[in-house]
Amino acid sequence: MNIQDAQKAVDEWINEHGVRYFNELTNMAQLTEEVGEVARIIARRYGEQSEKESDKNKDLGEELADVVFVILCLANQTGVDLQKAFDKKLDLKTKRDHDRHHNNEKLK
Repeated sequence: MNIQDAQKAVDEWINEHGVRYFNELTNMAQLTEEVGEVARIIARRYGEQSEKESDKNKDLGEELADVVFVILCLANQTGVDLQKAFDKKLDLKTKRDHDRHHNNEKLK
């Protein structure tokens, strides 16, 4: 599934199951909440904090998917073609950062 298909699938889901999109500010708050859940798993599983027993069964993939879902909602409701924007950004980063990263001593 490409990003355009994902945006369409989310839109269809919202129209069939979600009644309507939450407003942009609510979705932004939701995105922040979901990113926080990802951060908690990363900090405790891969960082220096100990992982609480209640967090050990949390699925990082599921939490990342929640982030993607809300981003797709925000793109849909603000008229952003995320596939086009992502392709443009990847092209820009490829041109701008290729030599930069290859010449970064910290990455060797």
